[in-house]
Amino acid sequence: MVSFEVIGSRIRAVAIVDIPEELEGREVEIAKEIMERHKNVKSVLKKASERKGIYRIRKFELILGEKDTEVIHKEFGCRLKLDPTKVYFSPREGTERARIASQVKPGETIMLMFAGIGAYAVIIAKKQPRIDKIICVEINPEAFKYMQENIRLNKLQEKIIPILGDVREKCVEWFGKCDRVIMPLPHEAINFLDIAISCLKKKGGFIHLYLIEKEEKADERAESIVKNLEKKIGKKVDFNLRKVLPYAPRVFKYCLDIEI
Repeated sequence: MVSFEVIGSRIRAVAIVDIPEELEGREVEIAKEIMERHKNVKSVLKKASERKGIYRIRKFELILGEKDTEVIHKEFGCRLKLDPTKVYFSPREGTERARIASQVKPGETIMLMFAGIGAYAVIIAKKQPRIDKIICVEINPEAFKYMQENIRLNKLQEKIIPILGDVREKCVEWFGKCDRVIMPLPHEAINFLDIAISCLKKKGGFIHLYLIEKEEKADERAESIVKNLEKKIGKKVDFNLRKVLPYAPRVFKYCLDIEI
């Protein structure tokens, strides 16, 4: 069985496909079938590596179609411009972005770490137009460029502040000023939890921390993170662990929702 995801719109899209070992050598045949079934798909890309480096980019091979893989993805009435060969983006996380947006209250100031192309920020600002502001920090210059474009495309210049750089350096300016921190970098986010806590206002707030964990160990890990956090800040912490997406056999991406 071949799994693939489509990024783009009804007019123009890119398909990203996983080719299992038993089907290697039949890539062109598979790509043709995808393009026949999905007329909007103009390029079919094969995953050629895992995500690597601080930019979270993987290598792709063009199996069939156009070399230009830049598209505008449609999500909940928002337009998100990107090239999947240059930036990280998953359309499968759309439901999770909408879930977070539904929790945001009017007047909030939000810190979005590892902001990528700004997808979380755009969805939040559209669903909750009465927010104060969203600060978006991203280290990948290509993703930052698309983030700026997406802010303009969705006319959110008054609500979203894009910042290029490392969260450890750029978040300092916002210490003590945020009501909510979102950390969509599952393999590394836990290493920046101290920065997230510092961003929250003295009265507290919310942190959405993403993790990759084995299903049987997820609850234990969440409780350990919260217990250590309570020791550090000297306060009781409410939390909820939510399964977001499958990552590997019996391994999932989780969101640990924390209220301080």
